[in-house]
Amino acid sequence: MNKIDLIQDIDELIDRYCEGCFLKKQLREERGKSGAHKFCITGCTVGEQLKFLGTELNKLDQ
Repeated sequence: MNKIDLIQDIDELIDRYCEGCFLKKQLREERGKSGAHKFCITGCTVGEQLKFLGTELNKLDQ
């Protein structure tokens, strides 16, 4: 996969699942911005996929 494809995949995931996410909104109210962010990275399957794609993107930059 090339860099442009990875960035497009990341954008698509964020647009499809993260924008307007009710759970993210609720957690942000309850735990604050950093608490919601932590959940999105560690507890959400979409966040895990984004983390994987980000790692792949970093590999290409090295």
